[in-house]
Amino acid sequence: MDRRIKKNQTAIMHALLQLILEKEFEKITINEIAERADVNRGTVYSHYADKYDLLDKCIEDQLRHLMETCYAIDAAEPFQTKAPLLLTIKEIEINARLYKALLRIKDVPSFRIHLSSMMNKQIMAQLKANSHLCLDDLGQSIFAQFMSSAIVGVIEWWFAQSMPCSAEELTDRLWSLLEMNLMTG
Repeated sequence: MDRRIKKNQTAIMHALLQLILEKEFEKITINEIAERADVNRGTVYSHYADKYDLLDKCIEDQLRHLMETCYAIDAAEPFQTKAPLLLTIKEIEINARLYKALLRIKDVPSFRIHLSSMMNKQIMAQLKANSHLCLDDLGQSIFAQFMSSAIVGVIEWWFAQSMPCSAEELTDRLWSLLEMNLMTG
């Protein structure tokens, strides 16, 4: 990819993320994004269909970074140990302002859906790696959906409660629940 294109896309994404920290997504305009990114409005439209498309690309980029962090320790299987979960929660903690802002965007639940999907895939990989568990494919899918929704819900609760415990404690408690549910599943 042309360096100029990549530079513009990075500037545009960064501009949107900065604006999301300052105001409601619904009130952000393409003109504000272009101005903040120091590009023409047409440049934004040459890369993204609209601000919702740009938001989706930003979310994908943020979650790709989160996944890279998560896979950093146990690349073979996510969540074989709690270390990748801890890294994920710590990364979320470090970028709490941004993730809180992304989770509270009205009428655009894509960040929550993407985060839940990422967790679901990790849990499914864990279930497939633990073939000794007596769950058929449907049981694995239901369990992964249940746990991924629960984990994202707990992260949302953690933010809403002004992060009343450390990333380590949250991870320990989530890991205990995951292990308990895996044993009974």
